[in-house]
Amino acid sequence: MYVNTVSRRANAALGEILGFIARALDVVLIAASAILAAKLRFGTLTTEGAYDALLVAFSMACAAAVLPKFSLYRSWRGRSMIALASRVLLAWLAVQACGLIVIFLVRYSSDVSRLWFAYWTAIGAVPLIGMRIVAYAVLKHARRTGFDLRSVALVGYGAHCESVRNSIDTVPGSGFRAAVIFDPRIDASDVRSGASTTNEFNAFVAHVRKAGIQELWLALPILEGATILRIIDAFREELINIRFLPDVHSLALFDGGLIELMGTPAINLAASPLPPGALIQKAMFDRAFAAIVLLALTPVFAAIAVAVKLSSPGPVFFRQYRKGADGRVFRIFKFRSMRVHQEARGVVRQATRSDPRITRVGSFLRRTSLDELPQFINVLRGEMSVVGPRPHAIEHDEFYGKLVDSYIHRYRIKPGITGWAQVNGFRGETDQIEKMASRVEYDLHYMRNWTFWMDIRIVMMTVYKSFISPQAY
Repeated sequence: MYVNTVSRRANAALGEILGFIARALDVVLIAASAILAAKLRFGTLTTEGAYDALLVAFSMACAAAVLPKFSLYRSWRGRSMIALASRVLLAWLAVQACGLIVIFLVRYSSDVSRLWFAYWTAIGAVPLIGMRIVAYAVLKHARRTGFDLRSVALVGYGAHCESVRNSIDTVPGSGFRAAVIFDPRIDASDVRSGASTTNEFNAFVAHVRKAGIQELWLALPILEGATILRIIDAFREELINIRFLPDVHSLALFDGGLIELMGTPAINLAASPLPPGALIQKAMFDRAFAAIVLLALTPVFAAIAVAVKLSSPGPVFFRQYRKGADGRVFRIFKFRSMRVHQEARGVVRQATRSDPRITRVGSFLRRTSLDELPQFINVLRGEMSVVGPRPHAIEHDEFYGKLVDSYIHRYRIKPGITGWAQVNGFRGETDQIEKMASRVEYDLHYMRNWTFWMDIRIVMMTVYKSFISPQAY
């Protein structure tokens, strides 16, 4: 026991030293990126603005304070490298945003080169992310070869426990190894894949202590409160990490994220599948991307507006009510692609192939998705997202909500201009219930598996497929 305690203290001390080195290296990389940006912008290693150096110094100090808040110096063992890269990028943008705010507050923004600042922001993200990707890859390889391993004691039974066990075995780069399993429901002990399984509680506790195991994972249903309390009580005085991996898959619509509610931990069973940090990241991307598109495509907007106006009498924009996040109603903008007509009250007919209501200009706009461009106005206003489940007419929501399971849960997040269903072929008319059910399944898959890079991938796929998709008409 004494040896294990000494080993843990040594590992903690080493972790603090490496954390300090990482912090110092980040600050150095930020300064070096500013110098490289100056070389690209001005041709020298120094900036021309009087306050550029002060901005660099402030960002270095800000980084030392802000980056730890994003958990960048904690162990990333067993977690996604893409999630780590996204976290670093968001943290770096937060640092630069703080710098901009200070510059504007002291009214020296005109003395700072905007192009240099843009270069610096872009260049700075590369080494900050690259350093961590290299470290992540090196550690992953080292753990595969048996270095820096961490033994795990599992408590659980059934499919959920087996799933956790398989996750440990199939991701050796995480550095976790299942050493012993306590299964209170088996009749006798057996040995499987190198990890002993026992139903003897005292023997399990003794083994964990003797082996100096630092990780104890409870892969149990949420109703196993007595077993959980028994484990916690047995190791109450031990320096061991006890983690609860509850089996909520049979209850939760999405993977239940742990949140804090009025100071009390809570698991989401049916709520927004994206955590607050992800929603902020998504909102920042949405607003920035929408602003860039609206500015860059202003001539395209003007040309389309003229073409729509000349194609048939009526307004340039088509406006219709849609549901947004949490069911809030808003008015969506589209370029008008049909001749002005009157629908029966409470009835909205979907466009069909060779629909006589569609103008020739409108047919081209719908086929290339250019009719959706005005929805970037909705994105800029915060009513929509660039990527998300496509919103349907409210009348269709009421109809399909009664026929398609989990249809309403598409509105747990903001609807999008494009989405995972659309880039997988589910565009245009949904003349069969099965088509709508498949579209909903793709939307729910997106919500369960969202990442920032998944959004980027969908945007790129949308740009490519918008001009070749046979489903749009």
